[in-house]
Amino acid sequence: MDQAAQTMIDNLQKNTGKSLSEWIKIVQGTGLQKHGEMVKFLKTEHGFTHGFANMVVLKAKGSDAGSAESPDDLIVKQYKGKEQLLPIYEALVTRLKQFGEDVELAPKNAYVSARSKKQFALLQPSTKTRLDVGINLKGREPEGRLEKSGSFNAMCSHRVKLQSADEVDAELIGWLKAAYEQAR
Repeated sequence: MDQAAQTMIDNLQKNTGKSLSEWIKIVQGTGLQKHGEMVKFLKTEHGFTHGFANMVVLKAKGSDAGSAESPDDLIVKQYKGKEQLLPIYEALVTRLKQFGEDVELAPKNAYVSARSKKQFALLQPSTKTRLDVGINLKGREPEGRLEKSGSFNAMCSHRVKLQSADEVDAELIGWLKAAYEQAR
């Protein structure tokens, strides 16, 4: 488990008086199945921030990188039947890692989170023919292919839809770099 996750778990106990395992039992005892419903429950019924609610739900569902046998297993699962999107993912990862040694890639069940001190992007194979890049780029108006994220992901302000590795261009990398700088 990375240090940031352990700090959150420690702070959860300190802030709520309950351990992660106690919160997992509470969430699982609700009968709720959908991630968003569980997060909403913790936020509305127990006053959680989004980050803490999301962490508890990921752990309760076993869908975070720390619950998988290996993070690589999550990547394989994400791209099963969508293998043609892997060159896009690999091109993005190569470029993201060039931003700095503090860039951390954290695979989840459905996407890979890119973060420094905070999440600044996510990579998600949304369909068999499209990989979506969610970007947390506050204060930037949508333009061209940089669209508002809408209902795509609440953790991101914008989204760019990609269908080929050729679309991992200077414009996209510029937006990702700006988001990375904001997250530091």
